[in-house]
Amino acid sequence: MDGLILFDPLFRVPFFNGLLLAVVLSLLGAYLRMREEWLSAFALSQVAAAGGVLSLPLGLPMVLTASVAAGVVALVFGLLPRVNNNHYGWTILLGWSAALIFAANTHQGSVVVESLLRGQLYFSNPWHLVSALVLLCLLFASVRWLSSRLMIGRFFPDHFSANGIPAWRHRLPFGALVVFAVVLGTVAMGAVPAFAMFFVPAWVSFVLCRGWRKALVMTVALALAAYLVGFALAIELDQPFGPTMVLVLVLLAPLRLLAKWHGEGSVR
Repeated sequence: MDGLILFDPLFRVPFFNGLLLAVVLSLLGAYLRMREEWLSAFALSQVAAAGGVLSLPLGLPMVLTASVAAGVVALVFGLLPRVNNNHYGWTILLGWSAALIFAANTHQGSVVVESLLRGQLYFSNPWHLVSALVLLCLLFASVRWLSSRLMIGRFFPDHFSANGIPAWRHRLPFGALVVFAVVLGTVAMGAVPAFAMFFVPAWVSFVLCRGWRKALVMTVALALAAYLVGFALAIELDQPFGPTMVLVLVLLAPLRLLAKWHGEGSVR
């Protein structure tokens, strides 16, 4: 394949949009895994898909309704004293069911829900690229401040309450970043591909690496490698991008198995 096709005007914006999202989603995925909240990304993506379908009867932008739906659910999660994978599991079921029911009873709803579930990276526009760049800048600007607080909350859960420090001050900004990333990822890559980018790179790197910073670097490196290979293969083989990238990410699983077999890694 001629590598210059990646910079063809037809693919330039989608390519860089996905590249930025690969960095953001994987990096946030590392923090979600550290907090044992990795399944929340899939739950919010299903809710975002359901909210996106509602844009049709309401006559509102898809990104707006998807953001509101995911934001409301994330706010509910944030207000609960304890949230676990049971909550996320029920949210996945409800979000998926709502998305398909809304689609079945809305004109052109099936087209919209399919695009949200499968992704539409090739049809992303400069607005999506700018949004991804803004999200990346927000993440890098806040990650140092958020990181220490998120880790304290994970390993010393009673620290904030014992010291009279409101935990919402860091949980709310982090939740907003996750919602923003989930919505953009769902719209561009699709619900499952976006979740795969949240989930797989961190899942592998946490076993490969010793130390938090090394794990973060490895997480982003794996995500970028999988994205570049998936994007190139999808174009070369004329296949849909989302499923192709997910298959490439799945092929990273042996790296984790080999590391565990050799007794390496120890982030967790």
